[in-house]
Amino acid sequence: MYKNKKIVVVLPAYNAALTLEKTYREIPLDIVDEVILVDDCSNDSTFEVATKLGIKHIIQHEENKGYGGNQKTCYKKALELGADIVVMLHPDYQYSPQLIPAMVSVIGSGLYPIVFASRILGKSALNGGMPKYKYFSNRILTMIQNILMNEKLTEYHTGYRAYSSEVLKKINFDLNSNDFIFDNEMIALIFYNGYAIAELTCPTKYFEEASSINFRRSVKYGFGVLRVSFLYFFTRTGIYKWKLLVN
Repeated sequence: MYKNKKIVVVLPAYNAALTLEKTYREIPLDIVDEVILVDDCSNDSTFEVATKLGIKHIIQHEENKGYGGNQKTCYKKALELGADIVVMLHPDYQYSPQLIPAMVSVIGSGLYPIVFASRILGKSALNGGMPKYKYFSNRILTMIQNILMNEKLTEYHTGYRAYSSEVLKKINFDLNSNDFIFDNEMIALIFYNGYAIAELTCPTKYFEEASSINFRRSVKYGFGVLRVSFLYFFTRTGIYKWKLLVN
């Protein structure tokens, strides 16, 4: 609990057997009330490791639903459990679970309804081993998105986010893609519904066991980001009505 608010951490997992325990051991369970792990039909022993760790809420997809589909299951379960604040943390140990209290305090104190942990604030991305092509792609896409969406985020592509349950109940994330572009569609829904996002500096680690999409998927993701940004711009300016935002 934090100020009488129920805190739920969700772990969207896929082939995370090698990093799950390290991630879970650093989750501050003194303030986190529930942990949910959704195993998206992994090919490794993710489910067995989660069970051994004693994670109470484990959901195993019988078929792979994709990164976005995994998050949909995570958030629905968190809301079902009565979460007031939901923290989405990748179980691949790229992001530090020790940042959870800071993220929760921003939302729990009523300052912002959403918090993103940014790898770009400071120098943590490159220092943490982010490939240079990903770093510069991130910076270019973020610049374009800020222009088209009329915002000022330092990063649109972090996988470490915290939401007030009010936000998750308000926006219809079930209409989002089941693929990686889910995260950017979430941002479009957030801004279109008038919510603000706070950012905190986040150390990050890139290593062999950490999950990462390959170059081909990265290119596909990049074009998806541009599509989302332009559709948001067209909807915001009245040129076109994107069904994701106007339904």
